[in-house]
Amino acid sequence: MTREEPVTDQTPAPWLPDDFVHPTRVEVPFGHHLRPIHPDDTDLDMVAVMGSRERLWRIYGAAWGWPPADMTHEDDRADLARHAAEMETHDSFNYALFDTDETALLGCVYIDPPEVTGSDAEISWWVVDECVGTELEQALDALVPQWIAQEWPLEHPRYAVRDAG
Repeated sequence: MTREEPVTDQTPAPWLPDDFVHPTRVEVPFGHHLRPIHPDDTDLDMVAVMGSRERLWRIYGAAWGWPPADMTHEDDRADLARHAAEMETHDSFNYALFDTDETALLGCVYIDPPEVTGSDAEISWWVVDECVGTELEQALDALVPQWIAQEWPLEHPRYAVRDAG
């Protein structure tokens, strides 16, 4: 008689409840809002990311290898499509910060599965260089932790350092 090994599920436990419905719009002071990023946002995203690339590389480069100096429009569109797909499956979330009329993308908020024991999510955000130190950045800094606490089923989110200088 051959002994069979027990079958174990290697799939990681979901980090969000199955019935969680992620927000689709979040109002930000001064007439701005957050909404899920989409591939159709590529033109605005390219301007925001590449215009703030050096600072964003200092923040995210080591961990994510992003944003690369040679990022093309096609690369960015593929990246935004991946983010949109991940939001649909609740694998991770990328919310873009827009002005009222969505004529400018001014930053992003990332909500990702935990990387550190004891936390249940990794949260980070950024604004474009021209918004650093402004009332808009201060409003986003105040809003994100409050929004996460009120709207997300997270008990121990980890707020990653978002500004490397």
